[in-house]
Amino acid sequence: MNSNQDYFNLSNKQAIAWIVWIIASIFYGYQYILRVMPNIMMNDILQQFNIDAATFGQFSGVYYLGYSLMHLPIGIMLDRFGPKKVMPICILMTAIGLLPIIFSEYWVYSIIGRALIGMGSSAAILGTFKIIRLTFNEKKFTRMLSFSVTIGLIGAIYGGGPVNYMCTIFGYKAVTSIFACIGIWLSIVMYCIVPNLKSQPIIPVTSQIKEVFCSSKVLMLCAFAGLMVGPLEGFADVWGSGFLKQIYGLEGMVAASLPSAIFVGMCFGAPVLSFIAEKSERYLATIIGAGIVMVLCFCMLILGKISTINLSILFIVIGVCCAYQIIAIYKASTYVSESVVGLTTAVANMIIMIFGYVFHAIIGWIINHMGGPENSQAFMSGIAVIPIALSIGVIGLLTIAMHERTKIALDLSRTGG
Repeated sequence: MNSNQDYFNLSNKQAIAWIVWIIASIFYGYQYILRVMPNIMMNDILQQFNIDAATFGQFSGVYYLGYSLMHLPIGIMLDRFGPKKVMPICILMTAIGLLPIIFSEYWVYSIIGRALIGMGSSAAILGTFKIIRLTFNEKKFTRMLSFSVTIGLIGAIYGGGPVNYMCTIFGYKAVTSIFACIGIWLSIVMYCIVPNLKSQPIIPVTSQIKEVFCSSKVLMLCAFAGLMVGPLEGFADVWGSGFLKQIYGLEGMVAASLPSAIFVGMCFGAPVLSFIAEKSERYLATIIGAGIVMVLCFCMLILGKISTINLSILFIVIGVCCAYQIIAIYKASTYVSESVVGLTTAVANMIIMIFGYVFHAIIGWIINHMGGPENSQAFMSGIAVIPIALSIGVIGLLTIAMHERTKIALDLSRTGG
């Protein structure tokens, strides 16, 4: 009888773990749709608020400021209060952030709304981190996170062509209203279904923060990994569609859909790169390899005229390599003690994601400075920032990898190994 009861309890806990994980992954996908929506609605937003490309770049990038700056507060709140209380509020914030596009003609409200979307969206990945750690075995963390990213990126894929089609049929304000309603519904489901999962910090929060931010290894790894987010957060999120229209002369629907292939590639890359890194135990080498491939792909994209089919293949390859972020976050967590692993993943993602704002701001400034979004050379120069930053990131990670190998060799020689 006891064995049957234990089996029932175990099965029940496993079922709850999977349900909670799926809901968190759906939220991750939802916020990805909101992240890439400006890419589809760029011309509508430019006309509605009468702004230029540089200002639009600020609008797109402020998402990443809100997203990144809320990582520490939300990470701490998730530890204190649990996902059930924190995540529904954050989902509501993303839905409220859409309202200025629907109702307001004042640009400042749209900036505030975009920041709210970013702030609320930070709970998607951090909540997923927390839920996986609370409901699954630690050894399954990288694997489960990669599956969450794969599920979530479906939202990014459907933030391209299908959303563009919906905007053409129903209008961009109607589509925005639909997604605001979806956000409200999802927040209710999250609160009603997610159990009260909560874990108290083992040590004071100030001590945790100090340990993470005093780790030069964590900060350097995250900074170099941040320099490599340009293909995803600079190109696929916002500027890819305009680039393909200006440089390759593609029509609106095709230009909006093609960058989504990067997210398709990342869906496959998340489990594949995680598997390669886990089995080979060469996490930095996997990240560096992905960075080198992305540099070569963007050089081909900028320097050569590529057919639409080959562009799709190229973007899928880039997307596979973009999954390096999962490995980088996990690698950063290995540089600290077990008690601050959760906070370290939050800080790592925060630092990496804040580079999204940097890319949007710089690309927008270059495009505007060199003639605006209607100028092909301006777009070419703006996107050229991405392979340059990728190269710097790869060189920096190579330096870290060489330093680690040298340290291991020295340790072995001292111990006579």
